[in-house]
Amino acid sequence: MTGHSTLIDAIDALLPQTQCGKCGHPGCRPYAEAIDSGEPINRCPPGGEETVDRLAELTGRPPQPLEQPAQRPLTAVIREAECIGCTKCIQACPVDAILGASKRMHSVITAECTGCELCVAPCPVDCIDLVPHPAWQATSGEAEQQAYLARRAQLGRRRHQARQQRLARLEREKRLERQRRMIRQESRSTRSGPANHQRQRQMAVKAAEQAVRRARQQFEHAQRCHDREACRQAEAQIERATALLEEARASLTPDLQ
Repeated sequence: MTGHSTLIDAIDALLPQTQCGKCGHPGCRPYAEAIDSGEPINRCPPGGEETVDRLAELTGRPPQPLEQPAQRPLTAVIREAECIGCTKCIQACPVDAILGASKRMHSVITAECTGCELCVAPCPVDCIDLVPHPAWQATSGEAEQQAYLARRAQLGRRRHQARQQRLARLEREKRLERQRRMIRQESRSTRSGPANHQRQRQMAVKAAEQAVRRARQQFEHAQRCHDREACRQAEAQIERATALLEEARASLTPDLQ
């Protein structure tokens, strides 16, 4: 790990992991990377002045007043009787803390909600409120508050990473399925008529080769990060992409029957 990456990790460790985007970035990690590149350290309302002071000490920069008012821990609450089950809040939640299905009532998992507010704006019926987080309200004294904030940050980071991995996996699977459909269509087209579809079949092979390369790059990245779960997922992706490549190459072989 380079010193550059180590500093980003240290900055990220000081951020509250609400993944709210109030800093102008899509999550705490991107903001940590931006700070490392020179962006101001005072753009995190959930972190408050305490986080600004810690970032100033870490980076050697002078402390600055927050750009926006500090925000104490919140949680989203859905007025369930008014929910129409549109799933827009589920799609917006950066930590997968909302349960529900299409045309079914949704509910927030309070213990896992970071109070990011990202679910509020997409709601077409305005049935989501933000209230003080009950776990925060239950704390008494500085020590308990800091312990709560540490737990929230750890959970928020873990759930956000899990969501990103899930979305990336779904996108890879969609891409592979599109490539499979293209190969099958070309195979049927070849059998149904005498037209030459060699160029299209070659494009399918190239697309499958790219999928294999991407999967191998993801595996190598996971190895460098010592992420066993990501390695396991990348290995499975390599296996699927390799099978797809073999299928694409087989479509180049003339049907002799």
